[in-house]
Amino acid sequence: MADQQEKTFLGSLFKLPLPAALASLFKESDTTDFHECMDKKRPVAIFTTASLPWLTGTAVNPLFRAAYLAKADDRKVTLVLPWLKKQDQEHLFPRNITFKSPQEQEEYLRHWLEERTGFNSDFAIRFYPARFSVHKRSIIAVADITEVIPDEEADIAVLEEPEHLTWYHHGKRWKVKFQLVIGIVHTNYLEYVRREKNGQVAAFLLKHFNRWVVSLYCHRVIRLSAATQELPRSVICNVHGVNPKFLDIGMKKREQQWNGDQAFKGVYYIGKMLWSKGYRELIELLYDHQEDLTGLEIDLYGSGEDSQEIGDAANELDIPVNVHPGRDHADPQFHDYKVFINPSTTDVVCTTTAEALAMGKIVICANHPSNEFFKQFPNCRTYNDGEEFVEQTLKALKDQPSPLTDAQRHELSWEAATERFLKAAQLNSVAKKLTKTSSKLFIPGSLSFSRNFEDASAIFHYMGTGLVAHKPDEEQYREVGLSVPVKKRSYPSRKWAF
Repeated sequence: MADQQEKTFLGSLFKLPLPAALASLFKESDTTDFHECMDKKRPVAIFTTASLPWLTGTAVNPLFRAAYLAKADDRKVTLVLPWLKKQDQEHLFPRNITFKSPQEQEEYLRHWLEERTGFNSDFAIRFYPARFSVHKRSIIAVADITEVIPDEEADIAVLEEPEHLTWYHHGKRWKVKFQLVIGIVHTNYLEYVRREKNGQVAAFLLKHFNRWVVSLYCHRVIRLSAATQELPRSVICNVHGVNPKFLDIGMKKREQQWNGDQAFKGVYYIGKMLWSKGYRELIELLYDHQEDLTGLEIDLYGSGEDSQEIGDAANELDIPVNVHPGRDHADPQFHDYKVFINPSTTDVVCTTTAEALAMGKIVICANHPSNEFFKQFPNCRTYNDGEEFVEQTLKALKDQPSPLTDAQRHELSWEAATERFLKAAQLNSVAKKLTKTSSKLFIPGSLSFSRNFEDASAIFHYMGTGLVAHKPDEEQYREVGLSVPVKKRSYPSRKWAF
């Protein structure tokens, strides 16, 4: 009787057979009984939106996460990375580095990682077909990337930048393929969009679209800081660490301080040369307080689309500002700087700030949610306005940095970041009988309205992404070991579009 009462229009709609193209959205993977495999650590697949040699956060941090998760938690880890065609590699990768095959890029990644961690990493690397969008300055998948992980290995998925990975996702539902899907939010997209033309309207639309796709595809979400937008089922936790090289540099500087033979030089900032990366705020602060900062000299390091404009603006200041090309933050050039200034408010948790603290420098940054994690360290000095910026800068030039304690060093490390990730993701306390999304193609009308609404949303999103999906590149699919999808299956007819 209750079933009959719940035969709403939506419930009746889902009792109809779904087209074959949509059926895969709800078809559960043929996996080993979950209860039987609980004696082993559950396998984790980490999906991300970038890869080295592009030195961006979503390339570096997931690589370290995979290495330290496999090492610390003794579980099978697979890192899933984008594979780009040669012309995209030439446009994006620095120093004319390109790779002829995914295997060649994997060798580069493992060598880079081992140089920095000092140990051989026991995790798998797989690739998915992707392209670089010049307009969006982002890498976009051109395949159902869930297919990279075989059904029998699909258990826990970690989506680094879940909104980015799901905007254009056209394939099996993440919650159907995997038992548990965890999103890690890296980027404050809303802040970037607000700075563009018609930014407020675009940010409003993007905010709600992000909430929709992340809620649709993730069971849990970890936000690195409160600088990111609020999302359903989310917690705030910085699950990133710093490259061990920076901690080694910091240890050497601490020993030099104790021996009294450390020489310091002045102030610097390093970051991609875009106005949105803190350079606008820095130039404005220096311009407004030139008289108060007499005698200050600052070095800027970075490369990017706005390099020329930023250099021209710096030359107009009375304060000496030296602009240099970007280089690795671990370069010996930076070891003797005492003060690192970072006025950026578009970052979520700034990697270079963490690196500067790890090297034992005094850091001056804005009192902003993105810097909340760093406030626990004595060398972090925050300011609320221009006057406090001047005060903190002048004081830092006179002070000596506080040597990092062993506990503070650990807090910055990837070992501690991995501990925080396991706790925030609740990987070690997941119930044994976590149930996947229903795999039935004839969905009963007795399901709750919210469940039916989520299923309808998934179909709607699948239809929409099918209309904008790119034609598969057969060569790219073969290079990463995927079967080229049947066009009819992957590109639904427009008659299904709502």
